[in-house]
Amino acid sequence: MTQVSDMGTVWNLPNYAGELFCADAMQTPLLAMIGGLSGGRQTSNFEFPTAVLFDYPEAVQPAISEEAAAVAPQATMAARSQESNVVQIHQEVINLTYAKQSNSGRMQGLNTALPEQDALAEERAFQVQHKLIKIARDVEHSFINGKFQRATDSSVANKTRGLLELCSGGTTLDAKGGKLSKAMLQQIFREMADNGAYFSNMVMFLPAYQKQALSELFSQQLAGSAVYLPSQRNVGGVNISELETDFCRLGVCWNRFMPADSILIVDVAHVAPVFQAVPGKGVLFEEELAKTGAADKIQLYGQIGLAHGPAFLHASITGLDSGAGTVQD
Repeated sequence: MTQVSDMGTVWNLPNYAGELFCADAMQTPLLAMIGGLSGGRQTSNFEFPTAVLFDYPEAVQPAISEEAAAVAPQATMAARSQESNVVQIHQEVINLTYAKQSNSGRMQGLNTALPEQDALAEERAFQVQHKLIKIARDVEHSFINGKFQRATDSSVANKTRGLLELCSGGTTLDAKGGKLSKAMLQQIFREMADNGAYFSNMVMFLPAYQKQALSELFSQQLAGSAVYLPSQRNVGGVNISELETDFCRLGVCWNRFMPADSILIVDVAHVAPVFQAVPGKGVLFEEELAKTGAADKIQLYGQIGLAHGPAFLHASITGLDSGAGTVQD
């Protein structure tokens, strides 16, 4: 849809009768699971720690004789390292003339004799809500697809690291154009276990095609089994919403913001949004901007990043067959 720039007036933001619909993705399941725009953690530094890592040497069988034990070996200590992410600025502005806000009864388009009402009772409230959903969509996209960038001066934007980029340096599997298979899932879960994943509260996020592929994969496995029989004879189909693995049980969640060729496996127990508050204003706030005439100019402002924990907690499968342009039986 067309976006109006600079200022909303009676003429470029007309009112219409009828029910409002939006075809774009409005659900942000990852953000909702980890606290939304009103939950999470706070920071007083745009860069914040996501994990302090340490490890153990490879397990070995000791071979220390009585004679050798009489002399203490060389001391060794565990070193630690810190990983971090950043908050990024989300800023939106609304500018509505007094005349636009006054003309709620002026309608365009089809108006019938039925008791139709303006689909938009209050322009400012609608525009603010629209911007809040836009910010939530941008946050969801960033938390999944964000590319990390740390500001080095005031002209460089902070950009929060997303989970796909995090997994690219940890547990990940390149499908190389292959279709999602049970073998791929077994391999990625096995690698997560070998790499030290905690498996606390696991959720698999998939785009539409991969969600269908997953359901198809396990419907074939269940075909002919008594557990596959539907509870009603007039109901067909399979919707896989949970998987039982050798290492954990995990939820399955369709997410419109996932790339068509990728799957994320996230331990949501160790993921949270991080907000940096502006003193005296809060973490995501609405405020009036300087008035220069007969219009209300409002900004919405927030600084938000992702606390994702260490990479070994999560995993990804990328490069899957996305079914683009194909029709299958």
